Amino acid sequence: MADTTDQDSGLMTDERELTSAEIEAFQREQFFADADEATAEMYPRTFSQSAAFLYQRVVRPHEPLPPEYVTLPLTGVGNRDGVRLAVAEWNMLWECAQFRRRFFSEENLPAMMREVAERGDVNVVFVPRTISRYHEYAPLFHLLPRSTLQRHGLPLLRGGQWPYLTGMEPVDHFLPTDFEERLSRAWASRVWRDLDSGSKLRAFSDTDPIRLLAHNLDFWLPPVTAAIQEILFDLPVVDSTIDEAPVPLQDGTFLEGAVAASPRVGTDLWRGEAEAAEVVQLTIEHADANGRLRGILDAVRSNRVEDDFSEHWSYAREDFERKLYSKRSKVKVRFVELTDTIPVQGPETEVVADLVYADFLALLDPRERQVVVLLRSGFTRLNEIASLMGYKNHSPISKRLVQIRKKAAAHFGEQ
Repeated sequence: MADTTDQDSGLMTDERELTSAEIEAFQREQFFADADEATAEMYPRTFSQSAAFLYQRVVRPHEPLPPEYVTLPLTGVGNRDGVRLAVAEWNMLWECAQFRRRFFSEENLPAMMREVAERGDVNVVFVPRTISRYHEYAPLFHLLPRSTLQRHGLPLLRGGQWPYLTGMEPVDHFLPTDFEERLSRAWASRVWRDLDSGSKLRAFSDTDPIRLLAHNLDFWLPPVTAAIQEILFDLPVVDSTIDEAPVPLQDGTFLEGAVAASPRVGTDLWRGEAEAAEVVQLTIEHADANGRLRGILDAVRSNRVEDDFSEHWSYAREDFERKLYSKRSKVKVRFVELTDTIPVQGPETEVVADLVYADFLALLDPRERQVVVLLRSGFTRLNEIASLMGYKNHSPISKRLVQIRKKAAAHFGEQ
């Protein structure tokens, strides 16, 4: 520590650098939420910031393109502060969508961002590149209530922001190494009731298509982003006295499909469990745009296989088995003795004593038919039947009984 004297004030100033432990403590304080403040009324939370901090007018497209996420290595790069500042300014212009590149000259953009801008009018949101992919999945993470996070071993983090503007990039240092997997399970548990209200998640195997869909964070990222955009584009403008006007270009023409207008305000996109739940429902609605999600669910349910289910009982499995066996309840195949009824017989009907076998016996070969007749005649021991039929042991009879049962099940199951 080096102490110096401020000659103007005569005060001692401390110029020592912070230790790594002090820096980490500060970062933790900024990163993690205070458990006492993470109440159902205040948590979870995500907010947006208005471009009015930097711009009086923005370019507003009539039909904004859906945003795409592009990751950048914001740690360990040259001119790191310059890249961060450019990313913050670029993302703050979320309202400009695909036209935001027109606010920047080539020399003012870092090389990695310039490569994207040179592709033309594309709507890109830049986020820091991390192993956990926290910044891409932050909109999903910050929709989960405190109880869900804790149940899946996820930390309570401070409110999220959309789009990303600034923050501590080394988030991987504070997150579980399997953060993405835990978040996947947590998100699936949050939306499962909307995908299958009759059966619990555990009733399905890990390979079940709908279960895989519920866990697929990349599937849910576009609809949650669309839900956020719907909220943002419904916000009022900062200065309602500024009229919308055409956007002039350097060649004297005007930019087609856009107007210059006052930026929209910044605000909480959601705060508390109730508002977050509404955004989850809005996310599901966007996932089902034009019946997309329902089409997937219907297709899967109509083509289920036994491997889609776990060992746990469920209504879905019961319905599957009913359809599979074409009956509403389990039926054992038996030979029925008709004593007081008049049987309706076809040309292939065969009657032995008072037992009607109907057309079924016509399906059996002579040896199988002989087994059935002997059983009916009172021979119940396999060794006795085998001896009468000329076999040395009961093994052939056992095998024929298996085949007879299969044919009986197929025959009577179709009736």
